[in-house]
Amino acid sequence: MSKVVLVTGSNRGIGRSTIIEFAKAGLDVVINYCHHKEEAYELKEYVESNYNVRCLVVKCDVSKEDEVIEMINEIVDYFGSLDILVNNASVCKDSLLMDKDVDSFRRILDVNLIGTYLCSKYAAKVMLDNGSGSIINVSSTNAIDTYYPESCDYDASKAGVISLTHNLAREFSPYIRVNCVCPGWVNTDMNKELSVEQVHEEEKNILLRRFADPEEIAKVIIFLASNRSSYVNDSIIRVDGGKFNG
Repeated sequence: MSKVVLVTGSNRGIGRSTIIEFAKAGLDVVINYCHHKEEAYELKEYVESNYNVRCLVVKCDVSKEDEVIEMINEIVDYFGSLDILVNNASVCKDSLLMDKDVDSFRRILDVNLIGTYLCSKYAAKVMLDNGSGSIINVSSTNAIDTYYPESCDYDASKAGVISLTHNLAREFSPYIRVNCVCPGWVNTDMNKELSVEQVHEEEKNILLRRFADPEEIAKVIIFLASNRSSYVNDSIIRVDGGKFNG
């Protein structure tokens, strides 16, 4: 029986690429979306047309506990199990601190951090019953050392994801491995509003002198979910092309 993987926020960007990479590897996949239903079902059609795997689409706002519980139950009812969770769902809305309102700040925390907590909690219940599992959290280099005042809420939420990773790894050991990927700049819709000048300026600080493609982040996630990383646990892996400190 194929393993089953849930990737939250997987209708576009890193999540979409991660679904495709898992499907290539022969795993059954769950596409989660909150908005943009058409993109989710287009991805489902692509996966089912190109790979011999089962695919389920589930609408869920990961910040809402009742919806997360319903999503996990639907996955288990459909596939019979859940083996891998990728906490990828994320939102970002840039503005300086003094221009932010508490509701928008809270929304960032709710999706990026509370969503990771909720999905991990209810997915882990299934994995612990199975005696094994893997959780990969997607954070950001913004949580480590590439700070931007315009995204202080996003940065704080992603720093929380790193802390949560360490604590979940301890709580769920030795049955569930929990690791975290911290991408740097990636060519996704989240960054599409950057001007050419802004992109070139940021590329100067990257040793490889370019942004990552989503597939490059996805391949690290696939590695962490596979048996090839069977002794990798409680690790924070930055995937940023190398940071220029000169």
